[in-house]
Amino acid sequence: MISKLQDFCGHFRSVNLGLILVFAVIGLTFLGLVVLASASLSFSQDTRSIFNKQLVWLAIAVIMGIVTFSIDLEKLRNLSVFIAIGTLLFLVLVLIPGLGIRVNGAQRWLGMGSMRFQVSEFAKLSLVFILANYLSVHQRHIKKCVQGFVIPSAIIGTVCILVILEPDFGTTFLCGCVGFGMLFIAGARLYYLLPSLLGGGMLFFVAVLLNPVRLRRLTSFLDMEANKSDGAYQLWQGILAFAAGGVEGVGLGNGRQQMAFLPEAHTDFIFPIIGEELGLYFTIGVAFLFLLIFIVGYMILCRIPDLFYASLVVGSLLCIVLQSLINIGVVTGLLPTKGMSLPFISYGGSNLIVMFMFVGILLNSLRVWSVGVSVRPSEL
Repeated sequence: MISKLQDFCGHFRSVNLGLILVFAVIGLTFLGLVVLASASLSFSQDTRSIFNKQLVWLAIAVIMGIVTFSIDLEKLRNLSVFIAIGTLLFLVLVLIPGLGIRVNGAQRWLGMGSMRFQVSEFAKLSLVFILANYLSVHQRHIKKCVQGFVIPSAIIGTVCILVILEPDFGTTFLCGCVGFGMLFIAGARLYYLLPSLLGGGMLFFVAVLLNPVRLRRLTSFLDMEANKSDGAYQLWQGILAFAAGGVEGVGLGNGRQQMAFLPEAHTDFIFPIIGEELGLYFTIGVAFLFLLIFIVGYMILCRIPDLFYASLVVGSLLCIVLQSLINIGVVTGLLPTKGMSLPFISYGGSNLIVMFMFVGILLNSLRVWSVGVSVRPSEL
């Protein structure tokens, strides 16, 4: 009787965690749609369709999230080799002139007509799954140099090199952090990880120095006010949006920064629009919901003894939380300017789909291990 009661309570707590996670995601997504609709009022007639496009992408994202939640991830592991080959193939195809779609100097998209998808976004999802499978299979050798560090580092490095060639410095940095974070949680030795992180950071910094556009962003960030009419223009306008909104905001549709003053107001810099139109309380609310996602993800992680599912949760959680931290850090002037979407809120189909699939992985892991932590998924 006591055992059944404990099982019921454990299942009830698990359901609550899932509901909290779903609530946080719905809140962020709904807010994104509202602000996107408001921002669209100031766009030209051709650009107002982005709200309708976002609704279509949201429908696809919800479907993919449900599929990811329902699928048997243990069986999907058998396709890891094919997923790895497919990921590498698409990352190479997007670099081929004529196949990859170039926008603002970056060649990151594949597609036909008006429909396109950003390959590097799906590469994050593939990296998390492939690395989780590898770490689980070789968990007994995770302390060894070759199997526990060199090979998984090669997997991370291959993805990062192909992504930075697009170029996409932000996603490269994110993939590196997520990959090595998964290695650390899995138990890889620190005296392998720390020197490689230092070396990788130095190579990344050198790559920034050799890229004139990224270098100008870095120098503008170091002296934002002196470069507010040049390299730091976008950041400066974002800061003005926060200042104009104050505590209560100027009201939906009444913001000025989206009227061509703030570039990429509906994508990378949508957070300042929230600050301008809805005020400080809503910006704090957004940060709180991302914190809530992190807490729920951590609680899910604490329930899982299986390394495969634990690594999936770590990778998914890091991708969501780190991307949100980078975006918020950029638009508030804490980090150098880098184009990176705010999860669930910014306009963009690829990122929205991938974020919902990460949420599906979190809920799937919670579902699998909600019955009890003493049995493996194959026995449930």
